[in-house]
Amino acid sequence: MTDSLHPSGQPDRPTWFFADKAIGAVAFLVAAFCLLPHVAVLLASISGDTDTLRHLADTVLGRYAGNTLMLVLIVGLTTFLIGTIAAWLVTMCDFPGRRWLEIALVIPLAFPAYVLAYAYTHVLDHPGIVQTVLRDLTGWGPRDYWFPEIRSLGGAAAMLSLVLYPYVYLLARAAFLGQSATTFLAARSLGKSPLSAFLTVSLPLARPAIAAGVLLTMMETIADFGTVSYFGVQTFATGIYTSWFSLADRGAAAQLSLGLLAFALLLAMLERANRGRARFSNGKRQDTIARIPLRGGAKIAAFALCGLPVLFGVIIPVIALGVMAIGSQQDLFSPRYLRFIANSLTLAGIAALVTVGAAVLLGSFARLRNTRAASGAMYVARVGYAVPGGVIAVGLIVPFAAFDNALDSFMRDTFDVSTGLLFTGSIWLLIGAYLIRFLAAALGAYEGGIASVSRNIDAASRVLGQTSVGTIRRVHVPLLTPSLLTAALIVFVDVMKELPATLIMRPFNFDTLAVQAFRLASDERLSGAAVPSLAIGAIGLLPVILLCRRVARHDA
Repeated sequence: MTDSLHPSGQPDRPTWFFADKAIGAVAFLVAAFCLLPHVAVLLASISGDTDTLRHLADTVLGRYAGNTLMLVLIVGLTTFLIGTIAAWLVTMCDFPGRRWLEIALVIPLAFPAYVLAYAYTHVLDHPGIVQTVLRDLTGWGPRDYWFPEIRSLGGAAAMLSLVLYPYVYLLARAAFLGQSATTFLAARSLGKSPLSAFLTVSLPLARPAIAAGVLLTMMETIADFGTVSYFGVQTFATGIYTSWFSLADRGAAAQLSLGLLAFALLLAMLERANRGRARFSNGKRQDTIARIPLRGGAKIAAFALCGLPVLFGVIIPVIALGVMAIGSQQDLFSPRYLRFIANSLTLAGIAALVTVGAAVLLGSFARLRNTRAASGAMYVARVGYAVPGGVIAVGLIVPFAAFDNALDSFMRDTFDVSTGLLFTGSIWLLIGAYLIRFLAAALGAYEGGIASVSRNIDAASRVLGQTSVGTIRRVHVPLLTPSLLTAALIVFVDVMKELPATLIMRPFNFDTLAVQAFRLASDERLSGAAVPSLAIGAIGLLPVILLCRRVARHDA
């Protein structure tokens, strides 16, 4: 049903007016909800007691800050080297196994870092197979040799680097594919070697994309809890959890969250500034750069450099977890595990639908109403991706717990009825945390799809009498179905892997696969933790397969 028309042929103003206002109101409501944890953490940290924080400052706060900073720097540098070198080799060089490796290099993205931590601890720890074989072959005792300690800051950095480098690899590879051959060939004609041309021409042109990937890995690093907690590396993420549960001091948790939030927002601003400059970095691609054929030792070295991340990031962990799972006596199809799977799928499914719906709403509002207010709402919605799940959990529980307690007290005093906790400890508040954490990923997929939809289509929809809501429902959503399905799948798997917010906010007796894996690993039952870890990795392969198909089509 269309709107009535004025003599001018335009729809009546009230229908358009109220449709636009409704979209804007809901969009700002979503943005305000995304901003709530940041404001709550700030207010709770200011109003909270500082006794615990002073004690932490005298004891471990410096260690938290130092370890977090070192972890971010090491992971950033390592992912830059692995991702950039691998992307250059598979894009610009021709060597045996290249077609297979360009896809396989994406697969580690399917696994959370804490899963690799469990696998490598089983392999490399003192009772593990590597050190056991070493002692059997040499006859050494436990104190007769030195072996790298896997449960260390360096070990945590290695695990995070192995699962996060695909961010850099994917963005760098796309940047290299998009470069024109002209500049590279000009450098070669001036006597530059392929390596020199890469360093002086191709790498600077790809710098914005590579920097964006590195900043993403840094934001994921500060958000990690499972890996650093299991390895005993004290960071801000572990400090927040300790203050919340072990010390039962929400004020201290909020104050630590504020410090981590400031660092996360700094990285988010750097990423935004870098993204703003990226459009000036690459020239228009006119022809394809012919791949450089490698021979002899060069092709062996290229295969090794690209194959090692796959070997250590996928093959060895999967084999180790598979061997561990066989003797774990954990039945993935038992009623208990089926409940874990059902809980995980329920949370991930609802969160994916809600998050993608919010992304469509915010993205459509920004497209239909190109104003500073709409841009501000989009920016606020994106910031959550840089904020660790533990910070979001603290920022949501503090205000909602206060509201629940105030409402319960009012109802008791007025009507002698207890309302209990309506929001705190509910599934819906946890879904809200996932929404804040992963909305940026859904927005990115939406914007990637809507960029190919001409604004003339929007104008045609309006001429035919569609309101803003009708344009979104009947035009945008059908055209963007592939992009929206991709966004939903990415959010689904991210929620499956998410640990700190789930640990803090989950309802009583509502455990997921991630929580079960963490609990078993914390009890040093690594063989048992292998079963839910493999299940998480298997589900995580779905979006990776989708990414791989897109990579293959791009390079076809």
